Amino acid sequence: MTSAGPPPNAAEIKEHVDQALHGLELDPHETSEILSFANEEVPHLQTPETSYFVLGSFRSPYERRLRTVENELNKRVGTYAFVLGDLRDIEIPRLPTFRIRFYIIAPYADTITAVHEQDAGGEVTELGKISETPFFEDSYVMPRDYAWMTDRNLETKEDVFAAAVRIALNPDIEEETVEQELETLVESAQSNGVEISIEALQDRIEEREEGGPELTSYSWVHLNEFRLFELHGRCIPWTDTDDLRTAVDKIP
Repeated sequence: MTSAGPPPNAAEIKEHVDQALHGLELDPHETSEILSFANEEVPHLQTPETSYFVLGSFRSPYERRLRTVENELNKRVGTYAFVLGDLRDIEIPRLPTFRIRFYIIAPYADTITAVHEQDAGGEVTELGKISETPFFEDSYVMPRDYAWMTDRNLETKEDVFAAAVRIALNPDIEEETVEQELETLVESAQSNGVEISIEALQDRIEEREEGGPELTSYSWVHLNEFRLFELHGRCIPWTDTDDLRTAVDKIP
């Protein structure tokens, strides 16, 4: 049950709300409702447990992968992984309550993890928020099928699979060119110490063509944001649900 009094860090919460709303003046009942939300949800993040704020689409079929990340993180000892959609609402119709909830919760999470499979929806707004101060340093992005196609570092099999799928399923690349690119990809991966064969890539590509989701297409803005996280070692691409589970292991 929510305490009747304000949270002990009420002044700090108000600062976060002020940041979210850019100084908008609130009515007393609005302040009370916001502090009630904080009083109920923030204490879960002020424990010895490591907290993971998991961002991503709540729509089908994307929610399944969002829940996969949440569940994998919750398998760790002493962790609390959660998604914003499971927290209680703030009942203030005139205000942008998503912003308020995000700016109240995010500062208290130890790590923010964002799962991306499209370049539309609420994930666009979330990506814009976590790529800036003060959230960037605590954030990781997990974009499906992402591969920076100019000087991508191929350090793991998941990196190679992601690049291979993007090459093979690109409708603008002819079949002969695809074969050449895949051979070059294998050579580059092997030179980086990644043991992988052209047959393994072809098997993965066939699996994706037969039963996997369509290839993700991102805007140039998205690719640049992902690249920023990649340069800081906090972009973890994946291609299917098995890869996603493996990718979660890379999140500290």
